[in-house]
Amino acid sequence: MPRVAVVTDSNSGITVEEGRQLGVEVVPMPVLIDGKIYYEGVDLTQEEFYQKQVSGADIATSQPAPGDVIAVWKKVLEEHDQLVYIPMSAGLSASCATAQMLAENFDGRVQVADNRRISVTQRYSVLDALAMTQTGMDAAQIRQILEEQGDDSCIYISVDTLKYLRKGGRVTGAEAIAGTMLNIKPVLEIRGEKLTPVGKVRGMKAARKLMIQKVREDVEGRLKPLWDSGHLAVKMAYSQISTELREEWREEIHAAFPEMDTIEGEPLTLSIACHTGPGALGVGAVRI
Repeated sequence: MPRVAVVTDSNSGITVEEGRQLGVEVVPMPVLIDGKIYYEGVDLTQEEFYQKQVSGADIATSQPAPGDVIAVWKKVLEEHDQLVYIPMSAGLSASCATAQMLAENFDGRVQVADNRRISVTQRYSVLDALAMTQTGMDAAQIRQILEEQGDDSCIYISVDTLKYLRKGGRVTGAEAIAGTMLNIKPVLEIRGEKLTPVGKVRGMKAARKLMIQKVREDVEGRLKPLWDSGHLAVKMAYSQISTELREEWREEIHAAFPEMDTIEGEPLTLSIACHTGPGALGVGAVRI
């Protein structure tokens, strides 16, 4: 049985320290703030990120340097025969395509899985891969399964402010001004390789209802076989919100999906937070 390791990037929401506890090597994502490079979860916490974002800092995310990725892979392969690398969705960043190119120099020992996920859903891809390493599968088999199951998830997000979507070019200046005046909240879907608007409503209360409705449509539609067989879990996500709001959101989701014993949640990763800003809420479902 080959010794197969799992490697991911911090877009999964798994920090370097948490990765050590799980047995996963994590490549921290670089964040450029006012011209200085920071690394998510290493020298930049979520709290520090949002402080800088709200203060008006110039923020952008980037893919990891090829040399940094290769260094991690070589370190891992000193103790393993193969590894599966699970970066964020290829459609949202060039980091996956870069990794696939780099892997060509490793004679098949590195398998890069593009299972079209990010943040909370990507985290569960990593956990799935870890479980598969215990079954005797090799890295190529794990990669294939992850890619086949990539669409077995959904996630919807709404933002508290249009300011950061405007900065990222997701809405125009006129749309942002009008939306702010009318308290318009867009609902965005992250699925596969796209961040897609699926609706606009007035007020966050209506946005929360729409997000839950969209998840319900998915679990009763394209994800129904997984839902009916108990292989789908509903999860929540958020960015820099109060404990009170987080628990209120959890209770609202749980009321809509009483089939779930608990509703677990994770903060949105910084690559998403660059576009959403603080105060964003999300809900989705993922294969378990």
